[in-house]
Amino acid sequence: MKQIPGFTRNDLARFKPEHDFFVGIDSDGCVFPTMELKQKKCFHRVIIRHWKLQEIEKHLRETAEFVNLYSIYRGRNRFVNLLLTFDLLRRRPEVAAAKVKLPELKSLKNFIASGAPLSNAELARAVKNSGDEELRSVLQWSRKINAVVAATVKNVRPFRWAVKSLRKIKKNADVICVSQTPATALAREWKEHNLTDFVRVIAGQELGTKAEHIRLAAGNRYGRDKILMIGDAPGDRRAAAENHACFYPVNPGREEESWKRFYKESFGKFLDGTYGGDYENRLIRQFEKFLPAAPKWKSKNLRK
Repeated sequence: MKQIPGFTRNDLARFKPEHDFFVGIDSDGCVFPTMELKQKKCFHRVIIRHWKLQEIEKHLRETAEFVNLYSIYRGRNRFVNLLLTFDLLRRRPEVAAAKVKLPELKSLKNFIASGAPLSNAELARAVKNSGDEELRSVLQWSRKINAVVAATVKNVRPFRWAVKSLRKIKKNADVICVSQTPATALAREWKEHNLTDFVRVIAGQELGTKAEHIRLAAGNRYGRDKILMIGDAPGDRRAAAENHACFYPVNPGREEESWKRFYKESFGKFLDGTYGGDYENRLIRQFEKFLPAAPKWKSKNLRK
């Protein structure tokens, strides 16, 4: 039951348990060390070229890196974080001084607020139905991102202890990939490294949010203490919380260390029912220290 062209949310909702335990696993930055590569070499470069922001490249890259990699906003949908990046840029005095015109993206805000799945396919439908030029521009940007990622992100091996853990998890739990990356990219990356047999479903942005993925596949099929989400971003934790599931954090910059601890200690606790509570909360407190809410440049300004 892998995600293939034509795979729908209804297919995900027909997920049939084979084990007593369920594990959802994020992909970028969690199983694969691809977050920084995709953001710095693909996303940010295309933002600069698409909206002709070369004059403020330094500030855009710093802002976009904070939003997408080094903050509580890490791992969110590309359209949501694009809006936030431009919003933070407008607040920077250096950008205001440069008098560079930033896109308002009001139509994108409305699209996000509509509740539609935040995918290229849904955005393309919105463009077709509305003829909105702003949405068309965002769609062009997003499609270009996919093309650049496909050409750039190759032969990036997964974290070694993540693969060891996947083998161990599969023997004891039903496993799906839970991601906001487009499904084609996910399938390509997992197949490239012979990992597809470790998961029963590869769910990308086309099937909704991460919380929806878990709800559709695991809802009312497993006990609350038998559902686990593994991820490297606060959004993964929220997806778990919305489904009353446990959360295991893969700490940014400490991925192998996190996976090794999971393999040797944490997964056993999950299986024997001792993971939730004090142990999980201690791991989450450690995780939160890696991802601040305020950018460094704001702190610098406050100190002046």
